[in-house]
Amino acid sequence: MIPCISKTLFGVECLGCGFQRSLLLLLQGNFNASFQMYPALFTSLLFLGFLGFHFIYKSIISQKLIIIVALINVLFMIGGYFYKHS
Repeated sequence: MIPCISKTLFGVECLGCGFQRSLLLLLQGNFNASFQMYPALFTSLLFLGFLGFHFIYKSIISQKLIIIVALINVLFMIGGYFYKHS
């Protein structure tokens, strides 16, 4: 796995820490553990999917929708960070 630069250099987890492990748990079919490891995984995958479709089919997915999904994802990332550290 790719180490987190923020955690390696400063000892502080970033908002993306746990994404890789959570994705592996999801691919193994362990949805509950995946969510507990990184709650924003599902919104991150949704965002990446929308972004991919936007680059392929620009007329179907608007840029406004991409921004809205990105903001929702950031909210889930921040909420997940506090969920993991409380």
